[in-house]
Amino acid sequence: MYFGQFLVGMSATSAVVAVWTYLATGSFWAAFAWTVVSLLVLQVGYFVLVVRLIYRRAQDVATNQDPIEAVPPLHRDGVRF
Repeated sequence: MYFGQFLVGMSATSAVVAVWTYLATGSFWAAFAWTVVSLLVLQVGYFVLVVRLIYRRAQDVATNQDPIEAVPPLHRDGVRF
């Protein structure tokens, strides 16, 4: 996943969480707190994904795998839909 896509998704998700929490609680501070929590969870998840990709790439290099892959460039990160 590219950082730009992640940024757009993170912004949309935080906006949905903020509005949803505000409508559910009626409190600006509760909505703010839940939005910050969701942003932290998203950042940790993105960090774990990047570390996993780097670790897997290092394993591929260590096993002398052929650097030319048959996987299309848009799917090299291992994320499939």
